[in-house]
Amino acid sequence: MKKVLLALLGFFISSQAFAADAAATRAKIEQALGGNIRDAAEVARDANRKPAEVLEFFGLEDDMKVLEISPATGYWSKFVGPTLCNNGGELVFSVSVSDGFKSDVMSLDGLSCSSAINDEVSLQNIPEFSFDDDDFDMVLTFWNLHNPSAEGRENMNRAVFDALKPGGIYGTVDHTRRHMEPTSREAQNGRRLDPVLIIKEMIDVGFEFVDFSDMHYHTEDDLTREVGTPGVRGNTDRWVLKFRKPE
Repeated sequence: MKKVLLALLGFFISSQAFAADAAATRAKIEQALGGNIRDAAEVARDANRKPAEVLEFFGLEDDMKVLEISPATGYWSKFVGPTLCNNGGELVFSVSVSDGFKSDVMSLDGLSCSSAINDEVSLQNIPEFSFDDDDFDMVLTFWNLHNPSAEGRENMNRAVFDALKPGGIYGTVDHTRRHMEPTSREAQNGRRLDPVLIIKEMIDVGFEFVDFSDMHYHTEDDLTREVGTPGVRGNTDRWVLKFRKPE
């Protein structure tokens, strides 16, 4: 009985410490969201994208080594970077990293710990490859998995799996497609993905499915219109999925 109580006490203490660490990181993310390297248009997207909530759900910690795939113009990079760089972490960018991004975003205050690898790989053409760096604690990609072909996604997801530490997290967000709905011009669903399909694809390459969040559930999106359609743009129903590389 004594051993059981000690084990429970240890679990309680570790849980409390984890909660404290998560709260401390969330505070640093919130601080970075208020940073002066972000422009007004980016700040305006925060209410819809819920960035602090998303990163807390994925379990971001401020001293992690993180890979961000295809950062586009750097919406996420401009607060993930300072959260990591100011606390001993590291942020690496890969896949479709433009020269403009390197010169305009990676040079900003708070991103001194950032670097770019495999920038010759594009979302539209992903061969079998391995990342030039590894031992990542977390890999993140936002609204990108709908761009490659199924084969390209598999190649990228296998490369992510190999680049993560055992126990590392792969966090993904994208626009929702109806389950089992094929791609068609009539359905205007080319930039949407079935979350069940993505879970299957991730499990097939070796990931464990950890959890999902409904924080981006939008009842007003009936999943029948292209994601850029006025009235839908910025308010699409989106899935948020969390995967883990087995230990």
